[in-house]
Amino acid sequence: MAHLLGIEGAGVVLGSRPILDGVTLGLDDGVRVGVLGRNGAGKSTLLGILAGRVEPDAGRVTRAGGTRVVALDQSDDLPAGTAVRDVVHPGVDEHVWASQPAVRDIHAGLLADVGLDTDVATLSGGQRRRVALARVLTQPAEVLILDEPTNHLDVEGVDWLARHVQERYARGEGALVVVTHDRWFLDAVCTRVWEVVPGHDGVGGRTPVGGHVETYDGGYAAYVLARAERTRTAAVAEEKRNNLLRKELAWLRRGAPARTSKPKFRLDAAAALIADEPPPRDPLELTRLATARLGKDVVDLEDVTVAYPLRPGEAPSSDQIGNLAATDRNQIGNLVAGGVRTVLDGVTWRLAPGERVGIVGVNGAGKSTLLRLLAGTQQPTAGRVKRGKTVQVAQLSQETRELDAVAHLRVIEAVEEVKGRVEVGGKELTAGQLVERLGFTRERAWTPVADLSGGERRRLQLLRLLVAEPNVLLLDEPTNDLDTDTLAAVEDLLDGWPGTLVVVSHDRYLLERVTDHQVALLGDGQLRGLPGGIEQYLRLRHQLETADGGRAGGTSAGGVSAGGVPALPGAGPVPGGDGVATAPSTGPSAAAQRTARKEMARLERQLAKASERIAKLHAELAAAAADPARVGKLADLAARAKAAEDEHTALEEEWLTAAEVAEA
Repeated sequence: MAHLLGIEGAGVVLGSRPILDGVTLGLDDGVRVGVLGRNGAGKSTLLGILAGRVEPDAGRVTRAGGTRVVALDQSDDLPAGTAVRDVVHPGVDEHVWASQPAVRDIHAGLLADVGLDTDVATLSGGQRRRVALARVLTQPAEVLILDEPTNHLDVEGVDWLARHVQERYARGEGALVVVTHDRWFLDAVCTRVWEVVPGHDGVGGRTPVGGHVETYDGGYAAYVLARAERTRTAAVAEEKRNNLLRKELAWLRRGAPARTSKPKFRLDAAAALIADEPPPRDPLELTRLATARLGKDVVDLEDVTVAYPLRPGEAPSSDQIGNLAATDRNQIGNLVAGGVRTVLDGVTWRLAPGERVGIVGVNGAGKSTLLRLLAGTQQPTAGRVKRGKTVQVAQLSQETRELDAVAHLRVIEAVEEVKGRVEVGGKELTAGQLVERLGFTRERAWTPVADLSGGERRRLQLLRLLVAEPNVLLLDEPTNDLDTDTLAAVEDLLDGWPGTLVVVSHDRYLLERVTDHQVALLGDGQLRGLPGGIEQYLRLRHQLETADGGRAGGTSAGGVSAGGVPALPGAGPVPGGDGVATAPSTGPSAAAQRTARKEMARLERQLAKASERIAKLHAELAAAAADPARVGKLADLAARAKAAEDEHTALEEEWLTAAEVAEA
């Protein structure tokens, strides 16, 4: 394995404060590194040293002869007046790059909705980010450094980038270093984790200590386990932080990732570590509390349609008209007709008390529109929105401008202004305890709001919403600007929150962690249930891409059509609603659906019996472990329990397959 790049004893000082000190790291062929750390810890500084843009004040950087390094910055510095093709392929003739399959794949994955002759100054923020990412990915290099590449990418875009990186380094040549807060991406791509541990100012600021880097083998799941074990072994004072890590592990063991090959650590070690950790949340108890607070009615959408006037320049071109003529116009949901664009078309959906639902969809499909309808800040073009009498809605927007009104207050004062005490998970917490729980140190808790970083403002924004104790919480891209530690703390707070939760996010880890099911907006004006979760959504989008050939309206970050897509089989109805599109003639027959529903009922009975067997075996395991005379039976009981769990998992997968047919 060839050595490519190394740092020896590197240190960086900003003013009188050391940012990094004594950092020694190496990159070899085949290594894919994810860089984690709190906001402001020095992650971007470390990437700057590796890329050669930052000269260390101490130590040295070594690079093997001929090693080429390319880097993606957090900021997209694209010169106005430059065409997209000249940014992505400066000085390269089109016949040169167009003949390369890998480059064509990058164009299809990132630039399908961006004209190559378009001036970059006219692009949206998300399009500019994808152009900058395409420029980096198309360059030949042995070391690829990416700083927050998943920003502005939707679920499909993140999935495409993960597959691209995996294929790029499949032969074990070259190295990748990536800073991202997308934990699913980290687990899917990375073989090693570097955690940048921030330094501190010392007593009275007189003996500052620089940050350092700790290394872990494996992806995010392995990192969580190893870090929790280190913390537990050292018995450090940060016991609260350790509890968050153990809860994270408990979900990793019990949740969807535990049924895949993603976790790289030994499941028996994880099980031992979290043996006494309760489930992340008790859905029955939370539903009971939510019903008591909300009553039976939350928010109902009844035959809702939302249409917008076409934006300037959005009128279909002659090519688009030709493409539309080649399709079945009756199946086009995002209809461009009469100067309007239909985003939601006759949608009926009922939110239940205590329901926790995630919303995914292509850019422009209507996710933010749906949130505004639920919040009551937008009225439908047709249909009606019915709201329960006791509903109190709070919405976390993508911006943090609402904090400008309290910029003169300190963090803890900004929280106390809303409410001084709040009950979370059955425990009463003060504003100070909540502030600490979301990662504010004692010193930062008394920092003026005007002086907070982007990530700190995001934490405070969410905290002010939670202490107001709404019973319906709408979160629009809540992971923006948050590091992984803060995300774990946010998820822990949401676990004990008993209201109705609706989350729009491209972070599939967060969606699977805090919501119980997901729904999708595919761009055809309909809202569809996803009994198979995010994986089913990606399969549907792939089917749409194959069937539509990328001919319809807009495109997502993944290069897939975002509008004008026909309804496809395989998408179940929205739980609690009937506003789903009718499947086309290629879907399963009525007889096949009836057979599938019978199969679901049979499997549900088997699942109930399997659950009872698992509970009984776990009880026997606990009794045997406490009885010295029965210790010899532990191995046999553990094997039987594992077999029962495997059977349960297989039955779940069969149920999901049947559900896709029955609910198509």
